[in-house]
Amino acid sequence: MFDLDRYLERIGVDRDATLAELQRAHTTSITFEGLSAHVGEPVPLDADALAAKLVDGGRGGYCFEQNLLFAAALEALGYGVSPHLARVRLGVAPGGQVRGRTHLLLHVIDEQGEHWHVDVGFGGGTPIEPLPWGPGGEHELAGWRFRVVEDAGLWVLQLREADGWGDLYAFEPQPPPMIDVEMNNWWTATHPESPFVTGFLISRQWPDGRRLILSDFGELMLTERTPERTSPLRVEREQVPELLAERFELRGFELDGNGRLVRR
Repeated sequence: MFDLDRYLERIGVDRDATLAELQRAHTTSITFEGLSAHVGEPVPLDADALAAKLVDGGRGGYCFEQNLLFAAALEALGYGVSPHLARVRLGVAPGGQVRGRTHLLLHVIDEQGEHWHVDVGFGGGTPIEPLPWGPGGEHELAGWRFRVVEDAGLWVLQLREADGWGDLYAFEPQPPPMIDVEMNNWWTATHPESPFVTGFLISRQWPDGRRLILSDFGELMLTERTPERTSPLRVEREQVPELLAERFELRGFELDGNGRLVRR
């Protein structure tokens, strides 16, 4: 059985926490990372496996793991939850490449019957608190400004940047069957062209809105972001295991003879 109290201890809140407090605690306590896919480990999605890795094991996870773990906790607390698959648009020019539905977010209904857009697993910068479900106005969370707009029958989460609104991901307002979630997780974790297999992205977030991202989706960079500025720093591959341990609290990784990350 899912150990709710152990999970709440991991993120530092109790059973009386509000939905916003739960999301803020989760996003600032559990690192986003897809290193299991990168090093060839399986990525199961059942609640026991997720708790063993992200709660008891002290690891992080990517969107499927993060949001399904959060969903299990919310359901144990009495919330209504349904998962939704999304196509990531971050980094894609309008009208450009159509990506697979490799992101997962949550539709949450609280005890007052209010509907919420909840996401604790978007590595490029996940909202730190819930957003109202569906298209509407803009919302500022820890200095970052988000909104959901409609686009040809899809709902699109956008982030306000210095040069205007940019798409993060697009999704359908209807939830998919769980087999679609499993299939898209399998592709993300195993396909030789999946960015989480060929590379890695690790992200931490703080309550004041600061973010730290280590990624080799392109150049190997350590990037500090606030709502006001972005500070990228090129790093050497030999630095990665130490950066993972010291800056992201992810220990037990090293480089093999080819410079690829492996589990120690």
